[in-house]
Amino acid sequence: MNLLAPSSSAAPAAVLASPIAERDLLGALEKGLRVIEAFDQDRPRLTISEVALRTGLSRAAVRRCLLTLVHLGYARQDERHFSLSPKVMRLGQSYMHSAKLPRAIQPQLQRIAMAMQEAGSVGVLDGDDVIAVAAVTAGRVVSSTLQPGTRVPAYCTANGRVLTAWLPEPEREAWLARQTMAARTVQTLTDRDRLREELARVRAQGHALVDQEFEPGLRTVAVPLRNRRGEVVASMNVSVHAARVSIPDLLDRCLPMLLQAQEQLKPLL
Repeated sequence: MNLLAPSSSAAPAAVLASPIAERDLLGALEKGLRVIEAFDQDRPRLTISEVALRTGLSRAAVRRCLLTLVHLGYARQDERHFSLSPKVMRLGQSYMHSAKLPRAIQPQLQRIAMAMQEAGSVGVLDGDDVIAVAAVTAGRVVSSTLQPGTRVPAYCTANGRVLTAWLPEPEREAWLARQTMAARTVQTLTDRDRLREELARVRAQGHALVDQEFEPGLRTVAVPLRNRRGEVVASMNVSVHAARVSIPDLLDRCLPMLLQAQEQLKPLL
């Protein structure tokens, strides 16, 4: 699982309700978390210099953080290279087991996936990416990203488009402005103006449909999950293989169940 993969945006992952004084921040903890976030699926083994380059920290600070992580069992050292240990998963599990959102949505997600015999996930926005906080495959593995803790880009995924479509306009425009929108497949939408139009369409119709823009063969429909105040707090999707399920079939079979779950979950979020 990729519970602590780095965000592709320099923007903070969440907006704090009230500013926190700098004197109340613990710099050593911040540095340690940045070091952990330097590791991901593409870079599972890093040297001190590589971590320093990825985090912007000094080599001396990175060295102390890595050695502390090794001492505590959160990292391993193999000569010049460091890697995270399975103990890091405890950090993500603490969220999964204690946060209200994953516990509230898991039964509904399980029900949808079993009824449809398809894969489903729920994601939240983190910078420019979406992190899956719950996922069910129902025996069909259509993508390796459909598991709790994985991080995917928001611009070319259904959950991501739902979450960014309902951002306040200034935040949405700032998000659009910093997207590079690399072509993940031949069908990926890479034009910023067209993506802006697509987000407006998502808001108008109440759901997002992404057809093989993130992975070839991966077709997904997603809806926003709102709390009692009507605020979008997450997005829920159903994903299918394009060779097996057509777009009309996906919308006819899966969208009504997603919309039903949307209403049933509102009092719980």
